[in-house]
Amino acid sequence: MKMYSIASGSSGNCIYVGTDKTHLLIDNGISGKRVEEGLKKLAMTPKDILGILVTHEHSDHIQGLGVLSRKYHIPIYATLETIAEIMKNKQVGKIDDSLFHEVRPDMGFCIQDMEIMPVHISHDAKNPVCYTFCHGKKKMGVATDLGMYDQYIIHHLLDCDVLLLESNHDKRMLETGTYPYQLKCRILGDKGHLSNDHAAKLLAKLIGKKLKYIFLGHLSKENNLPDLAYMTVKQELERLTTGLSLEYIIQVADRKKPSCYASI
Repeated sequence: MKMYSIASGSSGNCIYVGTDKTHLLIDNGISGKRVEEGLKKLAMTPKDILGILVTHEHSDHIQGLGVLSRKYHIPIYATLETIAEIMKNKQVGKIDDSLFHEVRPDMGFCIQDMEIMPVHISHDAKNPVCYTFCHGKKKMGVATDLGMYDQYIIHHLLDCDVLLLESNHDKRMLETGTYPYQLKCRILGDKGHLSNDHAAKLLAKLIGKKLKYIFLGHLSKENNLPDLAYMTVKQELERLTTGLSLEYIIQVADRKKPSCYASI
């Protein structure tokens, strides 16, 4: 299995997950040109993509969806509520109804040799999900736009070998920044985004000998810094796991360019 971040941030998201046989994208919130350039680094083109799994309908996750799906006739997987929002979105444009496939939280399904589990998340969208992927004994997860986490989320993200997890903002930067008060409250609320500190606390509950690659994603352009996210999560995770003998790699997914590659 492979995971590769083509782009991950508050301005656009697109993550590749695949096996030798099955090639998928999670979200497409960037231009088709950027997707093509990212896939080229894997010696692939959008013609190789068997499906785009959409987490929710916000523009940084779907704004490039229509162009890519229409051009290459790529199936789109999302909850029924998310599909309805996509179909109403004028920026996305008209997409052939036959390309849409409904997914339901907690109801796993397969695409070729990949087992996929949609997992309900707390975010201010209609019926948002994150996804885990299994192939044989290997497991990967892509979990962003989490306003909060609970035992349900922990249960689904446990035993990942590779995990891309949201580390959206530094709480102090957000609180003292220029965002309007209502937007700050939205981001900090239970249907907003995980801070660097919260990401570290969640990782401490997931960390084990199996988790080898941790990718921090969906960083805010205005309220976070890659080095700050990395150091906050690294130091807090080390503090919370003192005494445990663990080996893992932490990387920060780039907002604008391909980064964070893992093959297991």
